[in-house]
Parts: sequence; C-alpha cells; structure tokens
Amino acid sequence: MTEETPGFEEEPDVPSGAGPDDAPKGAGPGSAEPGRAAPAGDVQEKAALTAQLDQARTALGERTADLQRLQAEYQNYRRRVERDRVTVREIAVANLLTELLPVLDDIGRAREHEELVGGFKSVAESLESVAAKLGLQQFGEEGEPFDPTVHEALMHSYAPDVTETTCVAILQPGYRFGERTIRPARVAVAEPQPGAQPKAADEQDEAGGSKSGAKEASPEAEKESGGPDEG
Repeated sequence: MTEETPGFEEEPDVPSGAGPDDAPKGAGPGSAEPGRAAPAGDVQEKAALTAQLDQARTALGERTADLQRLQAEYQNYRRRVERDRVTVREIAVANLLTELLPVLDDIGRAREHEELVGGFKSVAESLESVAAKLGLQQFGEEGEPFDPTVHEALMHSYAPDVTETTCVAILQPGYRFGERTIRPARVAVAEPQPGAQPKAADEQDEAGGSKSGAKEASPEAEKESGGPDEG
C-alpha cells in the first residue's frame, strides 16, 4: 500500500509537453480573460476619427468655395480687361479717322472737279481703301428723309414736291465708325409748303374731278346728240 504524504494535495494530470496555456480554465489566480475593456477604447477611437473626418470635409468645402470664387473673379477680370482693350482700340481708331476727314473731303472735292488724276488719284484711292478697311463708312444721299441724329441742316427751304422734311442736297458727307457717328452729314433740307396738299392727293382730286365731270356731261352730250330716237 502506498502511504500519502500529509500536506500535499493531488493535482490533476497534465499531459507531458503541454505549456502553461494548456492549463484548464479557471485554474489559478491569472486565469481571467485579458482585453475585456477593449470595446470601450475602440468606440472612443472611432468617434475621434469621425470628428477628424468631418473637420477635413468642412475644410475641403471651404477651400473649394474659395477656389470657385477666385475662378469667377478671374473670369470677370479677363472679360473686363478684354472689353476695355477693345474700347481703347475703337477710341484710338476713331480719333485717327477723325483727323483724316479733312483729307477725305479734299479728295471728294477734287473728284467732283475732275482733278483726281495721275499719281494723286492712286494715292487718294489707297487712302480711301485703308480708311474703309479700318471701318469708316460714308453716308448721306439726296432724297432721304432728314434725321436730326445723323444730319446737320445748314440750309432750309420749301418745296411743293416733298411730303416731309427731306435732304435735297448733301453739302458735306457724314461718316460713321461702327455704331458711332464721327461726323453728321451736313445737308440742305426742304419742307412741304405751308397749306399745300400733298402731290398724291392733288392727283387723286384731279382724277376724281375728271370722272365726275365726265358723268355730269354725259346727259348734255345725249341732248346735243339728239338723245334717243323718238317714235
């Protein structure tokens, strides 16, 4: 028989080669499961990352709005600069053409007097061609209605054959550059005579009178001709 040694308890059998982790659960003071408080730490970390992400999105939205505003301001600046550049160019060309108007007037008078011959004719035509390419346009013709916005009346008269204020003579042609009038056409105008009826109305009255006279004269003509044969 085997005698048990007092003071020692019999421990469960552990397989040979087994490590300390292979010990039965619940044995010993360190057998509690580690990491039981880990879920609370994960929630806090996730909340912190979410807050950082929201801040990054807010900052990105603000920077995007700033970039869009700067782009719009730059586009407006470019359009304004281009518009100012075109305006300055038009003013410069208009000033140059205004200085050339007396020369063009001399060329026109020389052409009317048949003095535009030889080399002077070639130079004059070249100058007129360059002015036309720059956008200079001549206007003003006899017989067109008088328009105070583009015509300047230097002479005034009455005429029986006009129905409204009409340009009857072009004393000096007008010039325009684009939509801008550089110089109005200087003209002589004629108005209808006071109390005179329009020519068209006179012709209608005369035609109506001749027809009525023909109708009134027809019975007398019948009497003079003896009228219808009497039985």
